[in-house]
Amino acid sequence: QVQLVESGGGLVQSGGSLRLSCAASKSIFSIITMGWYRQAPGKQRELVATITSGGTTNYADSVKGRFTISRDNAKKTVYLQMNSLKCEDTAVYYCYQYNGFWGRGTQVTVSS
Repeated sequence: QVQLVESGGGLVQSGGSLRLSCAASKSIFSIITMGWYRQAPGKQRELVATITSGGTTNYADSVKGRFTISRDNAKKTVYLQMNSLKCEDTAVYYCYQYNGFWGRGTQVTVSS
């Protein structure tokens, strides 16, 4: 059964914004840390941001000040607001639930 489904990816110009969503299907979402990862072509998958069940956040240095992770436990959804996008942000973005579940990913392409 699908646990996580990402949406909101697409093509955007440098300097633009996108908001990714990850919808979970299990009640355990509310007590589990969630994360966003990304994998660019030819690169390893890397951590972008995490958020605990209580709302404590952590960000990769490369996205600090530009990206914001948030969650709505009532909706079982985690978000990634991405502002001031750069070409280097181009990647497939994956939602991760820290009890071992990955989403299928959503493509984000930033162009000039």
